[in-house]
Amino acid sequence: MFLLVSLAHMIKKPQPSTSSDRRGFMRGMLTMIAGGFALLGPLWGGLALLLDPLRRNRNESSGAFIMVARLASLPANGIPMKFDILSNRKDAWNHYSNVPVGSIYLRRTENEHLAAFNIICPHAGCFVQIDSQKPQFNCPCHESQFHFDGTKANPKNPSPRGMDPLKVEIRNGDEIWVQYKSFKTGISERIPTS
Repeated sequence: MFLLVSLAHMIKKPQPSTSSDRRGFMRGMLTMIAGGFALLGPLWGGLALLLDPLRRNRNESSGAFIMVARLASLPANGIPMKFDILSNRKDAWNHYSNVPVGSIYLRRTENEHLAAFNIICPHAGCFVQIDSQKPQFNCPCHESQFHFDGTKANPKNPSPRGMDPLKVEIRNGDEIWVQYKSFKTGISERIPTS
């Protein structure tokens, strides 16, 4: 019996190998990483399909002529009047009919010349207003000033360009149609955004 006990002490029990545990861990990690990469393709495709309406043009009036007013509603004294642009608009998955998508100033002079300007200041995108004291437009945000013909009124004007003119047409004798566009702000070039 003594011999069995001493032999039992001599036989060493096998110790668990740490290298096999590391290998198993590495295999598990590599499997998870490979599975993650395999899921990226379908996940990316599904996300792109879901968010597709967000990347589309939302303003259906973009570059189209829109009837804004009739000649009789615009005095021939050269004082601009503000008009809202109504059009259909898509907001992601929703469709809105005949809603305001922007505003313009229309001006009619004594010689029947019509001029239209986007109401958005080219400097920082604020809404330009008509000055009640002087015949000019003022931007309340950074004190940009414009003549009624859209040119800058002050050489120290922070705006990089004059107001953005829009194309105007007379149709059916007395209908004023304007090609509404918005432009990038803060730059000297007129680059349409819609």
